[in-house]
Amino acid sequence: MTVVVSHLSNPEGRQALATAIGEARSRGTGLVVVEPPATSAAAAGAPAGAEGGETLAERLAAAGVEHEVVVSDGDLPESIVQTAARVGAELIVIGLRRRSPVGKLILGAGAQRILLESPCPVLAVKP
Repeated sequence: MTVVVSHLSNPEGRQALATAIGEARSRGTGLVVVEPPATSAAAAGAPAGAEGGETLAERLAAAGVEHEVVVSDGDLPESIVQTAARVGAELIVIGLRRRSPVGKLILGAGAQRILLESPCPVLAVKP
């Protein structure tokens, strides 16, 4: 089993990654990071999307968990759900934005799709 995380180069994505790393460590499982095509340079080690000069590849290497980076084919929510099904994930971790009081009545379309279509539990985190 493994933990799947949606990673974007924003505070929500960084919090999701940190939480997913912690979950993978505590569960003794691997980690699969699903990225949109625009941030795939970070997965390759380029400084794009780096936090404090640290690339995604460096952060994953420092985490000490077995990991794989998957670049989405364009539809990130669908790629996350398909990847979770493919690897037999035991958990998906996603980051959510803080919302206004009115915005709290609805969930983002991508997050909603993941929650409804996920083959496993979903952990939603905020920065």
